[in-house]
Amino acid sequence: MRHIHQIAMTVLVAGAATVLQSCGSSRAEEEEGKKAAAEASATAAVVDAFPLKKEQLVSSIQIPGELVAFQQVDIYAKVSSFVKKLHVDVGTEVREGQLLATMEAPELTSQLVTSESRLKSFEAIYQASKANYERLLETSKTPGTVSQNDLDVALAKQRSDLAQLDAARSASREITDTRNYLEIRAPFSGIISARNVSTGAYVGPSGKGSEFPLFTLVEQRKLRLVVSVPEQYTSYLKNQSQVTFKVKSLPNQDFPAKVSRLAGALDARLRSQRTEMDVVNSDRKLLPGMIAEVSIPLSGDANTFAVPRTAVLNSTQGTYVIKVVDKRAVWVPVKTGSSSTEKTEIFGDVKEGDVLVKVANEEIRDNSDLKNVKQEAI
Repeated sequence: MRHIHQIAMTVLVAGAATVLQSCGSSRAEEEEGKKAAAEASATAAVVDAFPLKKEQLVSSIQIPGELVAFQQVDIYAKVSSFVKKLHVDVGTEVREGQLLATMEAPELTSQLVTSESRLKSFEAIYQASKANYERLLETSKTPGTVSQNDLDVALAKQRSDLAQLDAARSASREITDTRNYLEIRAPFSGIISARNVSTGAYVGPSGKGSEFPLFTLVEQRKLRLVVSVPEQYTSYLKNQSQVTFKVKSLPNQDFPAKVSRLAGALDARLRSQRTEMDVVNSDRKLLPGMIAEVSIPLSGDANTFAVPRTAVLNSTQGTYVIKVVDKRAVWVPVKTGSSSTEKTEIFGDVKEGDVLVKVANEEIRDNSDLKNVKQEAI
């Protein structure tokens, strides 16, 4: 009985194993069927494509620049003197010729009084010699009254006194001009950005009083936007070219500028061209010294191919576009040029009219079948 029971158990186990094996085989077949169906579905998925055509790519680059005052000058004292009165301070807007400071130098006043006295003395001497020569000349019209020698001496004396009078006038004018330097005036209209002296300070062209300027004057209503344009972009900017820029203090506002001056040569260190744009700043929102982000428009060649950026495949093997040839995918190696936010220039074995995949990815293998291609213009 025990032997019969063992035989029965063996038969039962073998039957269960056979049933399990048959179930596992059917599941494997089902999985393979699903996988094949998925592959077929993927192969038959719609692939968007477009015909290649030539067009001009318009883009821009962002380059940092600096806003500087159109004119800026440090104002120093011409003569050694003391500050008598300051008429302006930091932030004062001044006009051309406006009085900024009054200086005093007592020795110049004394020299001016002395020179005026000498001038009056030489004027009197000249008037006397002139009158003497004119009387002798009138008398000499009567023959035998005045010798020619006396007349020549009188004429020479008049000319000598006139020369001394002219020298005295020149000396007096020089002192007067020097004394005019005691009034410091604005050379152009602008705003005082710095003041380094106070009333009573000693200033002069040399010595201790000359380390710092009295004032720094900047023109604020017109600015220069200075940009160093890299060599590869110099061809895009010419005189009167329009650009726009932003500053950090006003990030939502675009400011226009026009190219006014080109250096005409590259900086030997930076390999870039200094470019200046004039900026009208009537409302004084912009300040000299601000850093600007300049947007320079780039217009490419009209005979190049520009494709959507998604059509360019950057793989580990290189850069490609996928061309559709007889419903098959062909990977074509290309090189890229300028780019905009949406498109990129490509260069390679492509021609106008070729059909390219709009969204290239590595799932579309080289030389694979494309069952369902939907072509549309871009």
